[in-house]
Amino acid sequence: MADIPAIATTSIAKLEVRSVLADNASKQCLECEKSVIANVRACSQPTILGFDPGRQKCGLAVMGLDRTLFYRAVIAADEVLATIQQLQQKYPISLIVMGDQTSAEDWQQQLTQLAEPLRVVLVDERYSSLEARDRYWQINPPKGLQRLMPQGMRQPQEPIDDIVAMLLIERYLNRLVEG
Repeated sequence: MADIPAIATTSIAKLEVRSVLADNASKQCLECEKSVIANVRACSQPTILGFDPGRQKCGLAVMGLDRTLFYRAVIAADEVLATIQQLQQKYPISLIVMGDQTSAEDWQQQLTQLAEPLRVVLVDERYSSLEARDRYWQINPPKGLQRLMPQGMRQPQEPIDDIVAMLLIERYLNRLVEG
């Protein structure tokens, strides 16, 4: 008789573990579904790759024509070509919008080495870093004492090259709309 409560407790514990595992699996399935839906949305329209070239690090962004952002990252310069090729497999990228300043000519030449080369459109990159810093603070509102500092004195906590790449796409799209 003394063993019955121990068996019952063990069975209840097993049921609770199964329930937790099922909940976790369900959550993972929902995350997978969201990812699949995002990729299907990405594939339903052409996308543009924004590229902020640099010597040591570069910013990349993938955005749809409806300005839906699908990807953004700051990566090492030596990983750019491989990353772009991976992005080409994931998204229907129709062209590359690249900043026209820092090492743009060198990068334009390197981009021809892609397995599936894309048309490259140069966009005026002037003041994009200042604009990206402002956008950074819109995306990541300051906390604590930083809120009290004037925005022009705040420094982002991470590189903003990916935000510059995003802004380059927006500038290109604005140029198309304005004529």
